[in-house]
This record gives sequence, C-alpha cells and structure tokens, in this order.
Amino acid sequence: MSQEGYDKLVAELHQLESVELPQVREAIAEARDKGDLSENFEYHAAKREQARLLGRIRFKQRVLEFARVVDKSRLGGDSVGLLSRVEMTQLSTNRRMTYTIVSPHEADLRSGKISIKSPIAQALLGKKAGDVVEVTVPAGVQKLRIESIQL
Repeated sequence: MSQEGYDKLVAELHQLESVELPQVREAIAEARDKGDLSENFEYHAAKREQARLLGRIRFKQRVLEFARVVDKSRLGGDSVGLLSRVEMTQLSTNRRMTYTIVSPHEADLRSGKISIKSPIAQALLGKKAGDVVEVTVPAGVQKLRIESIQL
C-alpha cells in the first residue's frame, strides 16, 4: 500500500472512532431516555448504526494491522507493478487511458487508481512499454498497448 493510502486509512479510522462513534452513542442514550425500548424505533435504528460503525472500525483496524507501506524508491520502473502509473492505448478505439495500480483498499476509478486485483492490472503486471496485452473484461476482450510506465 502507498504511504498516501495508509495515511488516508488512518484518518478515516480516527474519524470513525473519535467523531462518528460518540455521536451514535449519544443517539442511543437519547433514545433510551424516551422510555419503552421494545417499541422505540430511534433506539433500534441507533443500535443498528452502532453495529455497522463498529464493523467498519474493526475492518479498517484489520487492514491497518496487516498493511505494509511500499517504498517507491525500491521499486523498478521498467515493468508494470504495484504503484506504477501506466499510460496505454485501447487498440480498437485508439483511446488513451492512464491508470495507477494500487492496493484494493486504495482503488478509486474516478481518480485513475485501479486495484492490483482487477482484470486490467492482472494482465499488465510484469509487462513493459510497447507490449500489447489482451484483457478479458465484462464488455469482452480488449487489446491494450502500453505506451509508458512511471513510478
């Protein structure tokens, strides 16, 4: 995982633990003060939200527990790998695309970051600039030519 992704995950976990969880606990306390808990919708909704939030917190803690931050200076830039920024051309349409290959927890298609476990990234791994790869995606088979690789 990149240092940027690790820092973002730590910030999200801090937000959940220090802001959102106390708000939910306060909502539970307010709903409990309203009386009969068996028919109190607000209480049950707040408890469900607390359970959902605790699940997200546990998940993020586990991810951080096993995360390893990759030092970009130790990566080779001649072939595609984790944290590589790959510019490629889709041969059927001549459309250019640029993606950065990241860990699954950092993937965000809007910002051009695809998971290393995605079909495109799997097909690109280990390839060099100038190589043509065939990728099986939900829309069919695509041929991509790697134009450049950067770290």
